[in-house]
Amino acid sequence: MHYRASMSPRIASIARETKETSIDVRVNLDGHGEYQVSTGIGFLDHMLEQLSRHSLIDITIAAKGDLHIDGHHTTEDTGIALGEAVAKALGDRKGITRYGDVLIPMDETLTRVALDISGRPYLVWKSGFTQPKLGELDTEMVKEFFAAFAGSAGITLHIETLYGVNNHHIAESCFKGLARALRTAVAIDPRKADAIPSTKGTLGGAPTTGNAGV
Repeated sequence: MHYRASMSPRIASIARETKETSIDVRVNLDGHGEYQVSTGIGFLDHMLEQLSRHSLIDITIAAKGDLHIDGHHTTEDTGIALGEAVAKALGDRKGITRYGDVLIPMDETLTRVALDISGRPYLVWKSGFTQPKLGELDTEMVKEFFAAFAGSAGITLHIETLYGVNNHHIAESCFKGLARALRTAVAIDPRKADAIPSTKGTLGGAPTTGNAGV
């Protein structure tokens, strides 16, 4: 596909520093699913590795946070920084497929993920857990990660677990679903590689984050 050779690499880096966390993120949207992830939260690392592998986005994350308190700030800020890096790498969104949706089965669990790289951040979350932790990760932070990512990436994101029992499978199917939907949505459509996929001629929106869920 010769159109790719004429386009700039879709690579971006973000350094996010607060009193609570220090996070460095680098992404390559046209990568091969290679990753180096270290957040200090083992289960979160595992999920982010799945996100990279199944999206084919190369992801490097080095995060240090106030884990002596809990994992809240590290998880949320990692989502923010990763979303910012993806948004930066997308640039003006010219040529992208824009939409992606997928059903992810994982043993007894089935999760549906649909997204629109719209510039209008919004999360609809219809999933949940029956235990408070997965490894060192508070399960309530899974939703917060996706909310943070969608908000800073400017993505409309819908996640719904249709059924499932095993909490690990539920979480992993959500991350793999995001990965596969992103893989489709960020891909360049060779028929419209020079056009922004919107009748408005731009993909943007309000900087605030909507949120709905059960």
